[in-house]
This record gives sequence, structure tokens and C-alpha cells, in this order.
Amino acid sequence: MNDVSHSDTPLKATFRIKLNGETVAIKTIGDAYRFITSLSTVEWMEFQSQHNDAKVGLEAAAEDAMMSVQATNALRVFFVRAKLL
Repeated sequence: MNDVSHSDTPLKATFRIKLNGETVAIKTIGDAYRFITSLSTVEWMEFQSQHNDAKVGLEAAAEDAMMSVQATNALRVFFVRAKLL
């Protein structure tokens, strides 16, 4: 898949994150990828390692759905570390 942000492969968990007073549901690889790449790298600077792990995991899962468990786990670690969950 060329564009990870359009992947409709489901994550193994749905993440509900409160953003600007509204709850955002992140259900698919594409949703997650758009969310973590919508802000500049500077915004995630403090969590760069976890951000990179999540991004790489999502890219791999977009290519191979078997990797969605690893992508979900990397995303969970990133969100917890960034105190979004």
C-alpha cells in the first residue's frame, strides 16, 4: 500500500482520545497514522522514540495486516507515554 493514511485495516483496540474538548476514536491503521502525523515532528519531540516506533509499526501493518497487533501495542505505548490515554 502506497498511502498508509488510507489503510482501513482495523487496529486490535479502539483508542478514544479527548482532543480540544471532543473525543476522537482511532479504530484503523489509517486513523492512527493520520493522527500521529498530523502534528509536526517538533510537537512529538519529547516522545520521538515512541512516535517513530508507532509510525514504523503502522506502516508495516498497512502492508501486512498480521502486523496490526505490534502496531497497536506500539501505539498504546506511545499514547500512554504522551499521556493521551
